[in-house]
Amino acid sequence: MLRDRTDSRAALWRTAADQRGYFTAAQARDAGYSYQAQRYHAQHGNWLVVDRALYRFREFSDLPSEGDEQLVRWCLWSKGRAVVSHATALAVHDLGTANPSRIHLTVPPGFRQKSDAVIMHRATLADSDVEDRMGYRVTTPLRALVECAADGDDQDVLDGAVAEALEQGLVTRRKLLHAAQLLGPRAELGVERALGALS
Repeated sequence: MLRDRTDSRAALWRTAADQRGYFTAAQARDAGYSYQAQRYHAQHGNWLVVDRALYRFREFSDLPSEGDEQLVRWCLWSKGRAVVSHATALAVHDLGTANPSRIHLTVPPGFRQKSDAVIMHRATLADSDVEDRMGYRVTTPLRALVECAADGDDQDVLDGAVAEALEQGLVTRRKLLHAAQLLGPRAELGVERALGALS
């Protein structure tokens, strides 16, 4: 029996290690932990309870923070359906001075979960608009810029982010204008203003 528990912990640890120590109740179940065993580990402090059906190995909370652990948490909360986006994605890419007070997530149109801790945007994203990070997904710099422009976010923040993205070679003017056209007039206007501010 001890062998089985050791195997279960090793399996769950491997899953959680790629998610900054976080894991869902379903992932724990897949690793061999019954719901009764999960309650036991949570009640005895072996696992930190982060949210409903969302845990974290205590050992990971003692490690130095990289600053984006909370993004892993929200990705797991959404069952992997949410993508970090908009101003939060700009912050992930270290573009401009974006520092949103709440996390922006893009979720599929039929997504039903809700939380006051996040701002949800509904859209179907193309694979080319998304990058994988350790434990979460984020919109590309190009997509993040045009999302912020379409939302009418702070123009000064957008100006700075566009300037840095161009300077770093992450986007081109042409691709930026084309992506903005696809999102509509508001995105186009924001991007054109940002490009105009460079002159």
